[in-house]
Amino acid sequence: MSPRFLPAALLGLLLATPALAQPNAAALYQQHCASCHGAQRTGLMGPALLPESLERTRPAEVLRVITEGRQATQMMGFAEQLSPPEIKALADWVRTPVVPAPRWGEADIRASRIATPLPADEPVKPKWDADPMNLFLVVEGGDHHVSLLDGDRFEVITRFASRYALHGGPKFTPDGRYVFFGSRDGWITKYDLWRLAVVAEVRAGLNMRNVAVSGDGRWVMAANYLPHSLALFDADLNLVTTYDAATQDGKSSSRVSAVYDATPRNSFVVALKDLPEIWEISYDQKTPATPKSQWGVRRTLLEEPLDDFFFDQSYRHALGATRPKAGGSASAQVVSLDMRRKVADLPIAGMPHLGSGITFAWNGTTVLASPNLGGGAVDVIDMQSWKTVRTIPTPGAGFFMRSHENTPYAWTDSMMSKDGKDRLTIIDKRTLTPVAEVREPGKTLAHIEFTRDGRYALASLWEMDGAVIVYDARSFKEVKRLPMAKPVGKYNVWNKITRSEGTSH
Repeated sequence: MSPRFLPAALLGLLLATPALAQPNAAALYQQHCASCHGAQRTGLMGPALLPESLERTRPAEVLRVITEGRQATQMMGFAEQLSPPEIKALADWVRTPVVPAPRWGEADIRASRIATPLPADEPVKPKWDADPMNLFLVVEGGDHHVSLLDGDRFEVITRFASRYALHGGPKFTPDGRYVFFGSRDGWITKYDLWRLAVVAEVRAGLNMRNVAVSGDGRWVMAANYLPHSLALFDADLNLVTTYDAATQDGKSSSRVSAVYDATPRNSFVVALKDLPEIWEISYDQKTPATPKSQWGVRRTLLEEPLDDFFFDQSYRHALGATRPKAGGSASAQVVSLDMRRKVADLPIAGMPHLGSGITFAWNGTTVLASPNLGGGAVDVIDMQSWKTVRTIPTPGAGFFMRSHENTPYAWTDSMMSKDGKDRLTIIDKRTLTPVAEVREPGKTLAHIEFTRDGRYALASLWEMDGAVIVYDARSFKEVKRLPMAKPVGKYNVWNKITRSEGTSH
């Protein structure tokens, strides 16, 4: 009906009624969220709520957490206090940038440090009876906990709460006693595996990519997305110095893609996500390092930035992947750390996840095998000629590939594939052919890690009501399963500290 035919009284009422007010997300946040997550959403008792911190969390999950809360934490649900439009406004708002961008400098880092010294009267020995070199740490992403697992009995020794969204594998000291965790919202936690206690914590940044521990156990370095920086600590998490992740002239800066320890080189190697540079920072110092000049950056300029990378067994080369540009395709490259230049392109299809590739001996040479995020295949490449020797079909796009020097088999997942995510493909490293698979129909099966001796392979059933499943590495038969809350990764102490050829370093 046209407005000119409406009764005058009704028309007047409609014209006088204001439009429904949109929820004020900023005000709602300050009223209900700031006390736990910080006025600038940088985190306090609760995690940071920044786009960088939430980039791997789906919008539907943010809505669910605000509505229902998070079990086993102090995060309550707001379904009874806020309307659905208000919850939706909050969920959208925490995914928008903070303006002006929050800052986190050296004074903030130092002020954040928390330490719990070792009691003087406590015996310095493990509180458990197990092989200290055959322990596993299982990161349970479902409820932000870590389980310490005896790798001989396959029993949980203890389970403890972690910081929000651990990312990048935990890193161990050379003796296997201490482990360092890095969380998405910037916290580094040092945990004593013998005493089963947190020793120290510090917040290195507001959004952190990963941490690395030097081969001598003296230094810890953190790679930050926000701010654009690296932070260097001593083993007790006292800040030594920070580095701006920027070009030499300081005109352009970058998020830091990754930092890894290169023990044979006595250095940290760093990739920048937004700048075509890879850095090497030596810690081979005769005296304790304090001034920046003692920790100089050795820059290698590239044509494309590296999204992630790993090393060959000699640690002379960094093998890195570059995300595709608009309308282009992903690429991978070999960078000589000695010659400080790219020496080859890697012929890997799709988007290789090189941080989860492996190397092994084959037919008198050493080959690289890597899954990729763009299709169902594993590319096997000769590391002398950098040519493809085999492309092995898999059920779908994969993320993790693992093996061990004491097994002839490599295991790879297809967890990025809708149809193939429920299986692991087992490849014979001698023939470069698939020989078996294990399945959990309708579930997500991922991330193999081996026991110290390579006799057993542990897989993650990546579900909220998931499990760590133990397989015999020779027969591929299930031995045991331990219930876990969405186990993300498993990390064996011995394999990590000895740089086993079949696992990430």
